[in-house]
Amino acid sequence: MNLQELQEFVFNFQRVSIAEMKLYLQIDGDSLNPLLESLVKQGLIQKSLTSSECKTCQKCPSEEIEFYEWV
Repeated sequence: MNLQELQEFVFNFQRVSIAEMKLYLQIDGDSLNPLLESLVKQGLIQKSLTSSECKTCQKCPSEEIEFYEWV
């Protein structure tokens, strides 16, 4: 998994959660965070304002419900 793959994933889906990125890209949170920070600094994505819970099963830890969106 590299920065380009993450960029394409967010671009294709427009708004994705940490949990979705970890699952789809097969990456752990410690590796994912620096990549997200890089894309934020480049102005390509931004953290999305969201409520503290999603509308699905609600079994994810709260930090994985954090969303990012393409700018």
